[in-house]
Amino acid sequence: MKRHTFLPLILALIFSVPMAWAQQAKAGPVIKNYGKVHSITNPDFKTNTSLEFKVVFDVTTSPDNKEELNKSIETAARFLNMHAQAGVPVSQLSVAMVVHGSGTLNMIDNKAYEKRYGIQNPNEPLIRELLEHGVQIIQCGQSIYSRGVAREELIPGVQLALSAMTALIQLQGDGYRLIKF
Repeated sequence: MKRHTFLPLILALIFSVPMAWAQQAKAGPVIKNYGKVHSITNPDFKTNTSLEFKVVFDVTTSPDNKEELNKSIETAARFLNMHAQAGVPVSQLSVAMVVHGSGTLNMIDNKAYEKRYGIQNPNEPLIRELLEHGVQIIQCGQSIYSRGVAREELIPGVQLALSAMTALIQLQGDGYRLIKF
């Protein structure tokens, strides 16, 4: 057998072995359709499952591709799922998201999004699922007006604040820890 006939076999083995060891990320148990995470077995830095985790995500950006899910919004789903998978009771997870800047246009309903971009808002199902699970989503009032968004265009359940700055200060004053990516 010629040497070059073994090359595809060798390459297949090299690239399939790491894939066999790779763990599949999975969504849930809180947000079923989004927020896939990997289970971490025996971490050196242990998760204190008795703590109350109060977090606020500062969402300021949106993908250039209007058909793409905003990964910054999905971070809230990942947070809920990974901590629930790690044994933190859902009752100890308080999640808020403050949205401003270009992220504002991810908060509009399908009708308004379709009017602007000709497609359904890819973020709306995720936002609705987050809201159904108690995530507080707060939209900067200054950003809706600077982006030409009417209050009525916001997805139902998204709260309007005076500003992102106001919401972030108040939430941090209430014990929420800021996470900004």
